[in-house]
Amino acid sequence: MIVVITALTARAGRARAALGRATAIPFLVRAGIALCGLVAVLVAWPQPLLAGRNLALLALIAMYPAVAPRGRGATVAALVVVAGWLVDTTVFDARIALWRVLALATLLYLGHTLTALAAALPFDAVVNLDVVGLWLARALAVVLISAVLTVVALGLAAELAGPAFLVATLAGLAGAVGATLLVARLLRRA
Repeated sequence: MIVVITALTARAGRARAALGRATAIPFLVRAGIALCGLVAVLVAWPQPLLAGRNLALLALIAMYPAVAPRGRGATVAALVVVAGWLVDTTVFDARIALWRVLALATLLYLGHTLTALAAALPFDAVVNLDVVGLWLARALAVVLISAVLTVVALGLAAELAGPAFLVATLAGLAGAVGATLLVARLLRRA
């Protein structure tokens, strides 16, 4: 028991020292991660489940990657958001709205890319605002292009209903599996 208390005290001391050395830009990046996670939870989860302790727990899970960006917290937070979306659309039978799909995709991607940036930035890093600005500009360009392609694909899906749509879906899935296998193979080589 004493060992646990000593370890917690040492960890709290290190956290206090890191916060004392923190600079503005890494702090703002982490605040952006927390904001993206919290808004994603609010958009994804059904309103009846966002009350009291549920909201507090979901908010803590969604904002955890801002505190520890190098761990598995970002994956867990994204899975919690996706689980909320699935609960809302299946259990609560919510209508699937394009704005919610695009908002969730945007928030999850921005949270993911900001988590990657925060993992590379120590709390006390002196970073030019241009670095973060260019990072966000690239991320927003990806989001915009993805949103436009999603709307175009949905428009085409209505016209390509039937066997052509099934073939296109299977080809897309095969391409995704192939790309995943290729990346896994390349990572094993390195």
